[in-house]
Amino acid sequence: MFDLLTKISINEAMQLSPVTLAFVGDAVYSLYVREKIVITSDKKPSDLQKLTSKEVSAHGQSELLAKIEGKFTEEENAVYHRGRNAKKATKSKNASVTEYNRSTGFEAVLGFLYLSGQYQRIGELLEV
Repeated sequence: MFDLLTKISINEAMQLSPVTLAFVGDAVYSLYVREKIVITSDKKPSDLQKLTSKEVSAHGQSELLAKIEGKFTEEENAVYHRGRNAKKATKSKNASVTEYNRSTGFEAVLGFLYLSGQYQRIGELLEV
């Protein structure tokens, strides 16, 4: 049976494709940003989308990554590098190749942490 917040082992999470981890991490980060904006601001829905898209863009993620990548554990750093260097089926329309690759690595780390149930660690990294 599947339940929301079902955890898998760290080893199982490490076995997943970095692009798969990034797929999950993209959703995790988007939800985090949306929740933060809704709770901390008093904006109209149209403004919420504009604020969200700035942060969840490859450019925004790459900027955040510059602030937090020095805090990665050895394991997180390995996941980041796998994600950053992974061959992707799509290309970014609005970001440089470097930003897109860095953001994919960032999302892979979030996906890894989320799937392995390390929710507190996600908060630690994103609270900058």
